[in-house]
Amino acid sequence: MAEIRIAPASAERFDDVEHALTGGGDGASCWCQWWMLRNKDFQAISNEQRRELLREDLHAPVPSALIAYVDGTPAGWVKVAPRPEQPRLAATRDFQQSPEPFDDGSVWAITCFVVRREFRGEGLAARLLDAAVDHARAHGARIVEGYPVDTAATKTSANDLYHGALSSFAAAGFTEVARPKPSRPIVSLRLT
Repeated sequence: MAEIRIAPASAERFDDVEHALTGGGDGASCWCQWWMLRNKDFQAISNEQRRELLREDLHAPVPSALIAYVDGTPAGWVKVAPRPEQPRLAATRDFQQSPEPFDDGSVWAITCFVVRREFRGEGLAARLLDAAVDHARAHGARIVEGYPVDTAATKTSANDLYHGALSSFAAAGFTEVARPKPSRPIVSLRLT
């Protein structure tokens, strides 16, 4: 049985971050900057600039992401940070149905999962989700939100699951608080 360990992402672990993000999906082109920048700003910068923005983000005192290691190999990633630090959320019409104010720093958002192809199907995303909730709780989150895909409502590619799957969030105790689109609920977990 594989040993799975989850640790905070940091600038010192940037080689591990790169490995986790470049094993399939959009990680290597987004560099987890999609939710950090408004669309016009995201489109205006290069892939290399996004990579460097992520490196800068990882110098923050409170990590905004976690890395999963399988037998010591960086295998997955989850973005979890206060919603005000992910400004595109407030600018995305579908997510404006959230019952929580977007300027409330005690509301954290889990916005991105990446699992390298060779580690998919082993429950790593669920482990990352649990660790993200624990991380948010340890840093004062009152509520954690997610914006997963309801795979029962639409055919979904593995690449589209970077939002997470509704079934995983439901299994972790999240409840649906809004459904802006048939396949895109907003889910929430109250921590206090």
